[in-house]
Amino acid sequence: MIQENYLDSKLESEDSCPEYFSKMVSNERKEINNVQFNQEHNLFTCSMETGVKVYNVDPLAIKTSLDTTTCGSVAHCHVLHRTNLFAIVGGGSKPKFADNAVVIWDDHKKSFVLEFTFSSPILSVRTRKDRLVVVEYNRVHVFTFPQNPKRLFAVDTGDNPKGICEISPYTSSERQVMVFPGYRVGSLQIMDLNSTEPGSSASPVNIMAHQGEIACMALNNQGTMVATASVKGTLIRVYDTTRKTLIVELRRGTDPATLYSINFSPDSDFLVASSDKGTVHIFALKDTRLNKRSTLSKMGFLGQYVESQWALTNFTVKDDCASICGFGPKSSVYAICEDGSFHKYIFSQDGSCKRSTFERFVDLTEEDDFLCI
Repeated sequence: MIQENYLDSKLESEDSCPEYFSKMVSNERKEINNVQFNQEHNLFTCSMETGVKVYNVDPLAIKTSLDTTTCGSVAHCHVLHRTNLFAIVGGGSKPKFADNAVVIWDDHKKSFVLEFTFSSPILSVRTRKDRLVVVEYNRVHVFTFPQNPKRLFAVDTGDNPKGICEISPYTSSERQVMVFPGYRVGSLQIMDLNSTEPGSSASPVNIMAHQGEIACMALNNQGTMVATASVKGTLIRVYDTTRKTLIVELRRGTDPATLYSINFSPDSDFLVASSDKGTVHIFALKDTRLNKRSTLSKMGFLGQYVESQWALTNFTVKDDCASICGFGPKSSVYAICEDGSFHKYIFSQDGSCKRSTFERFVDLTEEDDFLCI
């Protein structure tokens, strides 16, 4: 049974999209295997060698935790919105569950209530209130969920070692889509979930998004836009999922970088991206005139760089520190870093950006509060 806003009952009232990085070591005492937002970006899960912790984002606080006795070491954990249901995949040095199984923890019942087993290791999991998506190296499985779970279909994919796949998070959104890398290097596949029935599926639509392999992607809440970046990491391209056309090309930089996270704001007016450069970039989507342009834009020898739009603003968390990022209310952006640190920044349309909160989430106890600076 889904308990709506179940986790809210453990704290007083709070301000009310998902991403991850893997095999992150915060320090010698704690190893982090994966961190991932829920659909609203008001919770994130921390999958660790010592179990799982679920954190409230703002204010930063531990909501619930499972130790190794309960779940062993964990590779992935995904919370269904802000409910009592967590999808967990075992991994790390002391797993209790095989890496080819997804187990569903009900935090209201304090027990595991479902298990799904597959033929190969699971690389990522996505959920929403009517679907469970499980990603293997060459295949994506889609199930009804959580009531009377049944496999709807499975679709073969090209090699997908990072388990890249996203689904539109809300059943009431304009578009019900799933996106994942295609067979051809640099291609993106878009599948209409509304046209699927048990045992069958619609053929995905293919878009050539990049010349190199896709490294990161995100869907907006409405399911109308998808953002992608390649392993080169210099450009982010945003496509219309209905027309399959390019909306805008955004430039993170000119030097290659590994992008860890891309996310849209809830209203799709902005986009945020983080990379191994330790820099988090914020771009305007609704009013792209807010984005910066090259000061040498009139000099033709710059080639394609003159056409790209640069970030409205950015901030730095730490060099060579992987992070996931997402939007909060009132023009806030969160960055959750591999060193166990949490950052909150406030930005404005004039390009200013100021840090308002910093904390080490791995060192929090349930009685701790967040620190404002």
